[in-house]
Amino acid sequence: MMSLWTELKRRSAPLAWSGALMVLMLVVAGVASLFDDRVVTGLNTWFKPMKFAASIAIYLFTLAWFLEYLKPFHSRSVSAIARTAAIVMTLEYVLIFVQGARAVTSHFNEASLGDGLVFAAMGILISINTLLVVWTAILFFKCRPDIPGAYLWGIRIGLLLFLVFGLEGWVMIQHKSHTIGAPDGGPGLPFLGWSVEAGDLRYAHFIGMHALQALPLLGWFMEGRRERLPVSPVTLVICFAAFYLALAAWVFLVALEGQPIL
Repeated sequence: MMSLWTELKRRSAPLAWSGALMVLMLVVAGVASLFDDRVVTGLNTWFKPMKFAASIAIYLFTLAWFLEYLKPFHSRSVSAIARTAAIVMTLEYVLIFVQGARAVTSHFNEASLGDGLVFAAMGILISINTLLVVWTAILFFKCRPDIPGAYLWGIRIGLLLFLVFGLEGWVMIQHKSHTIGAPDGGPGLPFLGWSVEAGDLRYAHFIGMHALQALPLLGWFMEGRRERLPVSPVTLVICFAAFYLALAAWVFLVALEGQPIL
């Protein structure tokens, strides 16, 4: 574990330390949930800060790992992306944490001027991060890092799917809720709160955005077994990515119809 942490810091100290902060905040929010029984949309008020701390930490650590491959080609761009992503995602989390501490919703909350400003600021910050991912994807398609082909294509396609299903957030904003066909806060999965009685856009959002981890891992795994495969690892990654996209799109369309997945 320490060797992994050392490697993450070597690859990108800003992203590594901001990711570590998210891990710390996951623990803080988890402890707070044990002593605070206030409820927001059917869940303990600290569950959302916990979920976002974990999600942001995974994203920041993943970005730190991948940006290392671009340094020989665009070191200044890599530095700018890393520092900006660390700042905007930390600020995004601060807003989520504050709203959780207040026991009010952070997303779609326009109950007061202050809440509306927080929600607007979150939208601006996540938009900046989206542009950073676009920048990263462009660099990965322009460059040919010295890594196995299937791994590279896993990163490239993973970035694209991350962007596509990240934009699903704007669909949620249009509906001003995560749930279609019922209000947020109804019967849902334990801890997550994702609806089991109506359509919920968070299922597809989760599946699509974690292509950023799933596809590169698959590419790396397949490259290590190249000699035993009937086709090239790149072909397998592309085929699996097509299936992955179809699955996430189907889950998204089912949610839009207001139908539960489970």
